[in-house]
Amino acid sequence: MRKFILGVLFIAVAFVGIAQTGYINPVIKGFNPDPSICRVGDDYYLVTSSFEYFPGLPIYHSRDLINWQQIGHCLTRDSQLPLHQANASDGLFAPSLRYHDGLFYVVCTNVSHGGNFYCTATHPAGLWSEPVHVKINSIDPDIFWDEDGKTYFVTQGDAIRVTEFDIKTGRLLSDERMVWGGVGARFPEAPHIYKKDGYYYLMIGEGGTEYAHSVTIARSRHIYGPYESCPSNPILTHCNHLGQGNPIQGVGHADLVQATDGSWWAVFLGFRVTQAYSYYHILGRETFLAPVDWPKNGWPQINGNGTVDLMMDVPTLPLKPFVSKPARTEFDVDTLGFEWQYLRNPIRENYSLKEKKGQLMIKATPYTLDETESVSFLGRRQTEHEFTAAAALAFQPKGKTDEAGLTLIQNNTHHYDLRLRKNGNQNSIQLRVRAGSIDYIAFEQPINSHDVELRIEGAPLYYTFYYKEAGTGNYKKLGNMDTRYLSTEVAGGFTGVMIGMYASSGGKQTGTKAWFDWFEYEIGSNLYIYGVKKSI
Repeated sequence: MRKFILGVLFIAVAFVGIAQTGYINPVIKGFNPDPSICRVGDDYYLVTSSFEYFPGLPIYHSRDLINWQQIGHCLTRDSQLPLHQANASDGLFAPSLRYHDGLFYVVCTNVSHGGNFYCTATHPAGLWSEPVHVKINSIDPDIFWDEDGKTYFVTQGDAIRVTEFDIKTGRLLSDERMVWGGVGARFPEAPHIYKKDGYYYLMIGEGGTEYAHSVTIARSRHIYGPYESCPSNPILTHCNHLGQGNPIQGVGHADLVQATDGSWWAVFLGFRVTQAYSYYHILGRETFLAPVDWPKNGWPQINGNGTVDLMMDVPTLPLKPFVSKPARTEFDVDTLGFEWQYLRNPIRENYSLKEKKGQLMIKATPYTLDETESVSFLGRRQTEHEFTAAAALAFQPKGKTDEAGLTLIQNNTHHYDLRLRKNGNQNSIQLRVRAGSIDYIAFEQPINSHDVELRIEGAPLYYTFYYKEAGTGNYKKLGNMDTRYLSTEVAGGFTGVMIGMYASSGGKQTGTKAWFDWFEYEIGSNLYIYGVKKSI
């Protein structure tokens, strides 16, 4: 109890911005898995996976490893990122971000189109080059520059593989060599090599990016091995008695960075579950942070015992937070913020910020949210269990298949759609549920207008849906739905829930347009542990 009270007091202090020690995990919230990090001077840069969403591979910046701000994406052009008909959780897997001789490198895999590639930029905010492809069939690649000038492509397979290659052309210069298979858990992947104290340290993820996930490490005097396994493996996991009761699960896929003060830190993925011992997670895999003790000629040890907490009471770098963004987007700008994402490559003419001043236009197209197509959708990550999302919508359906509104989408087979649609001769607000083979209208309310405000309130165990007609008083409750049907455990895949605005004509070409005057997303001020509210 004393530890918990101290943690709550720390959070209260941190929220007013005066704390210089401790922080709250995750440091990058919502669907941001497979983090990879590098430091250049006093600046830290980080990239995460994005799968079927466009633009691809968000890039984040920090000056203290705790406060992060998105500064762009690596892949912003269709020529860099073809995602045509990419299935849910296909597209971009597990990038790695590195800096060498004045250039930043992102190496990644597009499992839907083209395989392994890397891009370069003089600054991580971009613009990034066109992809250079590497003819190795794998995922989770990394690049390692050795002190002798040779460059190696490091990736996974039945074991971790190392190959010398030409960094200018992507051409392979040697055969692939398997160097280490891990400690015997399934799916050895996510390899990173670090040179320290004359050793090549090879750190990987094992066990699969689920509840058995872990981080293991080995070292050798030679890049091709043989590699000696750390006697304390795994150096990070919650798949043991120490981690089994933790609200953070699935920790793994780590990367290491040395800070400006000489300290070492690990970034890695994990997910926050909604209930104790009844595991569901809806936010996707997020980016967590932990300190690392790495003595000379010794083994790295993550946070003392290889586990992490939501409330980390450890010394930190001097905190340098960023100014918070406003909760409401007014659509009175020329370009949208980096938080906004399309599903696959967008059809540009289906969106406009200029057709009506201060409004976002989304054109209804025949594609629906059930399809793996370039649907008319624009969304952002759900980053906390407690949130409120709302939007003002003007939409006049021309036919019975026209619809527009807000969606909570985990993938094309699992989503909740709060929509305006025509029912007979009258408009209505509907909550449509798609959960695998289950597809039905859970709630419906006729309305007299085509100008509405839609609102969704989130909590760990349920979503609540509201609406009101323009010019009326308070929101009216439409109904509740269980969050678990949008969880990874039910829906599958590697992403998290996205909150989006969308329009569809349901297989017909009607050309109907939806107008969004504003969108608002605001997170709650409570800490949740296993779905239980802890007021701070």
